[in-house]
Amino acid sequence: MKKHYIISIDQSTSATKAVLFNDKCESLYRATIHHEQYYPKPGWVEHDAEEIYANTVETVKKVVESGKIDADGICSVAITNQRETAVVWNKETGKPVYRAVVWQCQRGADICAKLVEQGYSEKIKKKSGLIIDPYFSASGIQWILDNVEGARSLAEQGKLLAGTIDSWLLWKLTDGKVHATDYTNASRTLLFNIHTLDWDDELLDLFTIPRSMMPDAKPCDSVFGESTVDGIFTQPVVIAGILGDSHGALAGQMCFDPGMGKSTYGTGSSVMVNIGEKPIVAPGGLVTSVGFAAHGKVYYAYEGNIHCTGATIKWLEEKLNLINSASEVEAFATSIPDNGGVYFVPAFAGLSAPWWNSQAKAMIHGMTLGTGKAHVVRAALEAIAYQVKDLVDLMTIQAGISLKELRVDGGPTKNHFLMQFQSDMLDATINCSNIEEASALGAAVMNGLAQGVWKSLEEVAALRCDDRIITPKMDEETREMLYSGWIRAIGMIQKSTN
Repeated sequence: MKKHYIISIDQSTSATKAVLFNDKCESLYRATIHHEQYYPKPGWVEHDAEEIYANTVETVKKVVESGKIDADGICSVAITNQRETAVVWNKETGKPVYRAVVWQCQRGADICAKLVEQGYSEKIKKKSGLIIDPYFSASGIQWILDNVEGARSLAEQGKLLAGTIDSWLLWKLTDGKVHATDYTNASRTLLFNIHTLDWDDELLDLFTIPRSMMPDAKPCDSVFGESTVDGIFTQPVVIAGILGDSHGALAGQMCFDPGMGKSTYGTGSSVMVNIGEKPIVAPGGLVTSVGFAAHGKVYYAYEGNIHCTGATIKWLEEKLNLINSASEVEAFATSIPDNGGVYFVPAFAGLSAPWWNSQAKAMIHGMTLGTGKAHVVRAALEAIAYQVKDLVDLMTIQAGISLKELRVDGGPTKNHFLMQFQSDMLDATINCSNIEEASALGAAVMNGLAQGVWKSLEEVAALRCDDRIITPKMDEETREMLYSGWIRAIGMIQKSTN
């Protein structure tokens, strides 16, 4: 039997990676190339879409030349990408009319503010699942049409195409034959109706974007086309499996059942929970997106982001000099029996979901003359778990589901104290994964499902290797007492900014 190899193109905000997987979901090789970040004005962020495509080709070339693919193996390509970043290009020349407007870019703020003032927030959230914000793609596309000379006229003549990075790469890889995207990337644009699973004419009109520009939207496990990847392959290979990077991590962590969630711990943290097959409106400050679509079903997800988790530990090291490195944190935390009543609210960039107070400032509460370095360090660690609990509780209560398991990845998951405390706070199982390329693996999973490498979600889920399973040990009374202290500390911050 021939072996199946999947090259996942993982196009992120800072770099492009190509990761080679076999049909056992094992990572065999990885190549990475970083691209330039452009900041033409304060708050503006741009990427060169042509540079990104060139880097994509080069990373795939490195994987193919690695010697990790058997000569008689079957090879195909999958794509996962930075979400929301928008590209507009001329389909006749094949050239972008402007640099890609990155998801971090704030140039669309005035466009979004005007729609909010006109009272469209509720309607847009009901249709798209999202809040009106320049974070999402629509205002970036509109800005290009309104500000690049001749762009609006060309768009109305049907000569321009628009899409997220996956669409741009797919169009280039197929020599302009395929203009398509998947449901997850489409659901991050503010232009896609997550109920009808199609571009919404009213939303397109609000952002003055011609429908002719938009790609065909398909399930994640679709076969999207074929490519030689700029001549790297002598015969065209299949391109199958596309989804946005956070959705890729959800699939890569095999969160296929409602009530399963993933949390990526980094500088901040991204929390996403599978809420099942109904697109329930998210509570304030959170968003509803297509989690993934495979095997004829569409699974939706709530998503929320936390500003400061790992960044708090870095602050203790670099600004307060309380620790020499993050590796010391666990020893300090476990050197004392409890937090001594100390709570650390890391609102360095305001409070994110579910509190949403941009005026809030960080605070350490409850210190006495008996408070030592270990109490502050432990409180900083505990704050990470409290913030994740804030989001997960909000998500599960709104969706009417219970958290079956939280699957986690990122450097801080190596901290045993933090993971146990997280399990205790959630009163749920924590599944620590050793997957380094969760998003790329998710794309590979969708690729394999599209081509019949795996026959079901259950079959591919069985391939997942659990690194470390942590179950709650804390009694309910203690959990409620500790979390109540956190809520009181949040309340003090909220009161101080009113």
